[in-house]
Amino acid sequence: MKVRQGLWTATALFQKADSPERGLEEAFQEKMRSSLLAAKQQMLQELAHHSREFQELLGNMLPSDLADIASEDIERGLLSSLGAAEARQLRLIESALARLHEGHYGICMRCDSRISQERLEALPYALLCVECQSKEERRRR
Repeated sequence: MKVRQGLWTATALFQKADSPERGLEEAFQEKMRSSLLAAKQQMLQELAHHSREFQELLGNMLPSDLADIASEDIERGLLSSLGAAEARQLRLIESALARLHEGHYGICMRCDSRISQERLEALPYALLCVECQSKEERRRR
């Protein structure tokens, strides 16, 4: 299937539902849906765990000197940044699940080409194909 300027070509729109390619694609998408849901569940458990740790840290905070204050401040910053990274990954997972539901999963957000199954298996919430991701990483340097 080819995509042109965000619109599916007639070939993709009128592809027979019982074609072998479509069956494989649906099986792959179901596999990815399961993978994304499992990752989401794990992320939610990790966020809940870090939240409990953070609350315990705040509850036990009775700093007696500046060294303790600095140490606790560093720990809070570490927990906060760890939580932010996990929250970002959770948003990416939610976005991938939404794209699956809408039928846009596995399509590069930049060039509208297909993202390879290998890339999606390695990173189920990938937004960009390998080529566009490489360009983006080079641009950020």
